Amino acid sequence: MIQEGEKAPDFRVPADNGKEISLADFAGRDVVLYFYPKANTTGCTHEAQEFRDLKKAFDKLGISILGCSADSVAAQAKFKANYNLNFPLLSDPEFKVIEAFGARRMKSFLGRSFLGIVRCTVWIGRDGKIRKAWPSVSAKGHAAEVLAAISASR
Repeated sequence: MIQEGEKAPDFRVPADNGKEISLADFAGRDVVLYFYPKANTTGCTHEAQEFRDLKKAFDKLGISILGCSADSVAAQAKFKANYNLNFPLLSDPEFKVIEAFGARRMKSFLGRSFLGIVRCTVWIGRDGKIRKAWPSVSAKGHAAEVLAAISASR
């Protein structure tokens, strides 16, 4: 996983609306970029809803929220519509962003190991550097944890 203090890798991938988004689009703004395994699954839905519900608080701090998974643009659009999500969801089926940030790692489930997307988050500062990294998180309560860490630093 990318480390705190490192420059965040730039990227350009389509969002849920089909338009491309790059990190450069957020120059001069703080960004919370969170990675999740699969749209419309229980944990990912819970996490997305928490970020949605706290978006106004993030906005007050000048923080943009981006979610990212390997799901298609269509799947991201459906996920966003199903849960009234109020921030962009990035579609990265080729794992360019996911791997650049170190979110694709070996995981294990029921005794078998596989390469998958780990639920993790980075806070990218206005200068484009990683301010804080959460290398492995639980869906429940994570958005509030991120908000608290950012609030405490202000």
